[in-house]
Formats: sequence, C-alpha cells, structure tokens
Amino acid sequence: MRVLSLIASSTEMVAALGGESLLVGRSHECDFPLTVKLLPQVTKPAFETGGTSAEIDAEVKRRLRDALSIYEVDREKLAELNPDVILTQTQCEVCAVSLKDVEAALEGSTGKPVKVVSLQPNSLADIFDDIRRVGRAIGKEAQGDCYAAELRGKISAVSRVARRVLGQAPKPKVAIIEWIDPLMAAGNWMPELVDLAQGENLFGEAGKHSPWMKMEELVKKDPDVVIISPCGFDLARTKKELHLLTENPLFRSLRAFREGRVAIADGNAYFNRPGPRTLQALEIIAEILYPGAFDFERPLLLDGSRGFEWVSQK
Repeated sequence: MRVLSLIASSTEMVAALGGESLLVGRSHECDFPLTVKLLPQVTKPAFETGGTSAEIDAEVKRRLRDALSIYEVDREKLAELNPDVILTQTQCEVCAVSLKDVEAALEGSTGKPVKVVSLQPNSLADIFDDIRRVGRAIGKEAQGDCYAAELRGKISAVSRVARRVLGQAPKPKVAIIEWIDPLMAAGNWMPELVDLAQGENLFGEAGKHSPWMKMEELVKKDPDVVIISPCGFDLARTKKELHLLTENPLFRSLRAFREGRVAIADGNAYFNRPGPRTLQALEIIAEILYPGAFDFERPLLLDGSRGFEWVSQK
C-alpha cells in the first residue's frame, strides 16, 4: 500500500500506528517523525507566508473571497508517487490542504482509483475517530482502535492529576489566543483541553471553529492566565509579533500580564496538531495553569524548548 499524507497530524497518526514505511509522500508541513522529511513534498503555500499576521490574514481572506486555494498541490509529483490512499482534511481550508484541493489535483493525475480519506477534527472525540479512520484506511484497524483508546486513557489520566492539584480552589480563568492580528481565540478541541486541565475557558466553544475576538472583550473578562499560540507559528515566529500585545496598554492592564501569567506556546508543534500530540498540548496547558506542579517528560523541540515559554513570570 502506498500512502500520501497531506496533513502533519495524519502523518503522525500513520507513524504511531506503525505504518511509516507505507508513506510515499507528505505535505510541506509534515515534519515528524523527523525521518518523514526525507519523503517527497507534494504541497506548498500558494502565497508568501513570511509576512505579518495581519498581512497573512488579509491574503487568506482575499483568496477565500475569490475562491482561490490557500495551498498548491504538485499534480506531476502526485501522479509520480501513484498513491493508493491520500489522507487530507475538511476541517479548515486555511490550516492544511483541503479535500477540494486534492480532488482538483487528482483530475487526470492517476489512472487508478485512489482512496481519499478526509479528516475533520472539530473535537477530541473527532480526533479519536480520525485515528481509527486512518487505521482502517492503511490496513491497521486493530492498531488504530488500540492507539485511540490508549491516547484517550492518557489524556484522562492527566486530567485526573490536574483535578487533584486544583483541589477545592476555583478554576483559573483561561484565554487562549490563536491569532495575534486580528485577535482570534482558540476553538475546536482546545476548550476541551482547557477544561481537562482544570481551567475555565473564557473564549471559543468546544467543537466549533475558532472565533474572532476584540481586545476590549479580553479586558472585560480579565483572565487569570493567557496562552498565546498562533496557528502554524513556532515560538520564534510568535516572539516576532508578541510586541503587538505586550506593548498594548489594554493588554498590559490584564491581571494575567500584571501577575506574570502570560505564556507563549508552540501552536505549530502542539496546539494545532489534532493527533498524537494532543496529549502534549494538554500537558503544556496543565504546566502553565499550575506552575511547579507538573514536569511531564516531553522531547525538546529543534529550538531547544519544551513547547512553551513564559512571557513574564513572578
């Protein structure tokens, strides 16, 4: 079987299920396990992504308005790889190559039936379902069922420990910022992770797309903790635009900022990967909400970090 994965999270699912040897190609965002970077790359952004958050947002909105794709699929490379299965997604046209892009690229590219498996992880339950769906698609159904149950169990275990740490204290109020300019809160599975980490999520609704927000709304709810994890950004990229928040008088007036409880997290590596790393995203949130109470074992990223840093901490 020849598998082409066009989402970073599904690539990690395939590897976790023992199917890495089945992979013949990847998207430009697939980077883990590190060995998958040796595979041919089949996609790339359709525009330059080195601009500011505001510039990226404006271009994405323009393309969506004009019915243009956010990503390009190399049709010649796709035909050359001759996949039996393609893993893609319908969850978000902005986050990764969409089903529409794949279907367009497949037109006339291969002379055989190709099974296209489209994932749609809007919630934690969807993530577990997607793991099982990938397992069935690549001939590893039993491994998919087992791994989904194992991941669910590990997530529940972290939540139970966080509940003991919280004890009788009120849950800290949490705001997760998923885009800096304009401001966007985290939705989909992230509110569930905050709840499991024993925090009170203030913005975004479980199972629904991430909503736009205003700085005035953030000030009004005055969270105890703010986590900044822009979609697709690593820590270094986030730091480049962090001043847009930390130099804003309204943001500086927040209790979380005054008390040193603002952190940045690697959205690209953890918070925006609805797959195996959902567990690590939960661990990071728990470590931020309860400093010193947790020290989960987590591999260092290539930048030498453990996935998050404090902007300031007392």
